[in-house]
Amino acid sequence: MSTSILPAKVSASYKSYNLDHLGLIAGLYDELGIGECIDALIPQDLEQRTLSVGQAVKAMVLNGLGFTQSALYLTPHFFQDKPVELLIGPGIQADDLNDTTLGRSMDSIYQYGATELYSLISSQAVKKLGLDCRIGHLDSTSFHTDGRYNSEDEEVEDGVIRITKGYSRDHRPDLNQIGLQLICENQAGIPVLMESLSGNSVDKSSFNDVINTHIGQLKTDLGCEYLISDSALYTAKSLQDMNHCFWVSRVPETIKLTHDIIAQVAPDLMATPEQKSVRSLGCTYADIPQRWVVIYSPEARYRATKTLNKNTLKQTTALNKEFKQLCCQNFSCQEDAEKALQTFKKKQTLIDIIVEPFEKIARYTGSGRPKKEQQPDRFDYQIRGRIQSLIQPYVTKLQRKSCFILATNQLDCVHFSSEDLIALYKEQQKVERGFRFLKDPLFMASNIFLKSPKRIMALMMIMTLCLLLYAALEYRIRQALKQAKKTFPNQKGKAIPNPTARWVFQFFSGIHVLCLTPHQAVVLNLNQHQALLLNLLGERYEKLYSGNGVLGCGM
Repeated sequence: MSTSILPAKVSASYKSYNLDHLGLIAGLYDELGIGECIDALIPQDLEQRTLSVGQAVKAMVLNGLGFTQSALYLTPHFFQDKPVELLIGPGIQADDLNDTTLGRSMDSIYQYGATELYSLISSQAVKKLGLDCRIGHLDSTSFHTDGRYNSEDEEVEDGVIRITKGYSRDHRPDLNQIGLQLICENQAGIPVLMESLSGNSVDKSSFNDVINTHIGQLKTDLGCEYLISDSALYTAKSLQDMNHCFWVSRVPETIKLTHDIIAQVAPDLMATPEQKSVRSLGCTYADIPQRWVVIYSPEARYRATKTLNKNTLKQTTALNKEFKQLCCQNFSCQEDAEKALQTFKKKQTLIDIIVEPFEKIARYTGSGRPKKEQQPDRFDYQIRGRIQSLIQPYVTKLQRKSCFILATNQLDCVHFSSEDLIALYKEQQKVERGFRFLKDPLFMASNIFLKSPKRIMALMMIMTLCLLLYAALEYRIRQALKQAKKTFPNQKGKAIPNPTARWVFQFFSGIHVLCLTPHQAVVLNLNQHQALLLNLLGERYEKLYSGNGVLGCGM
């Protein structure tokens, strides 16, 4: 049995909408001028459409960051219980955000150029946030889709990605793949460059394309001086093409020179197993003078030891079984037995064989026990011996797995020490964390399916825009708390100065807008911590959560 504290006629005239954390996203979207930037760059025909492309993108971003796992075609349903006019603009209704309108907006984004449009948006955003973009982190990932698209087409239109099978970082090689390549700045982890890739693209090639196409522009527009990446960047061609900037990269283990250097310095570096150690040395590769820093990690040694012990036991057990089977074979002469033994030994790199005298076995053709003076009809020979594991292959593998090499063309050890280089490379996790965010099961990218590859390219840009806003909002919140010397409660109620945006989103859950009249509303469930944070972020955000900004409650 339910009761109402309001008279039936009065309560029936009220309407409530879920605002939650969406006001924070809408406020930052407007603060960074993203919608204005899109509408200024993409021609608008507002006589033919209810909302602009910038507003349509804002709706898709709010849907993506709503963390409700709502597909794009369900956007009108997502906004049914949201204050649409407050979040997107006056006169906009949930039904206006249908898949036709959003699809045409994505078509407009593709026609302008998704990468080009995003670059202009991100450039404006990082400048408004006052971020230093001297350091960029380059990486790529893949997403899978259930659609076939143009995977079997012999020719693909210029500028359109091919959605086809390739290497899957999601361990779904059975599905068609889409690639996404990002360069993120170092402070907030905001992507300053995004580019969609075909499903069968190779990092080494795509990284080189980025270097030749975009790095020069990033240096001019944002002052990018350092490019940080994993070993896919370290190819002779890419290194030679990066003569206009500094770079830091992990040296691939496939380069023979890395084996030689690790073998030389690892014994000294690993002399104290529990202590991390570093060795810097000069080197030349691809005719480029470089500084290589060899790093020994106790944590890597611990992981490598567990893995090597497990694999070594498995391999030696299998080899021992194989050797026993060889010992059971009969050979007609000792020479044949020796040849078989030598053939077996040639294939072994992990074990040595302690050979014992071959066993000579008399054979009789008749049945029953042979007579005392009866001569054998023939002799068979069997191999005898035992195997033992070789120490050096194990030690060599342990050294290679416990040590890795970072390389840079910045030779100034005073202004760019080995510790600085290592710290920069560790910051590569910023772009990796961005990929984890995009692959969250609650995010819109968990199931990509649109009508065409062109729209998917536009969707990849919108997904990256979601990541930009997420990272930017986290940065804004932490900077606001730091400047005001304030804190925010974490999941355990402890006051901290650096909450994650995801937790802030959850903390703002349950905030509602109650419309009393078509032009009067109140915001419910706003507590003191939320109010403090809104005050620190600024008037724009306070207005969104005051009820005064609600225009037309749809009553």
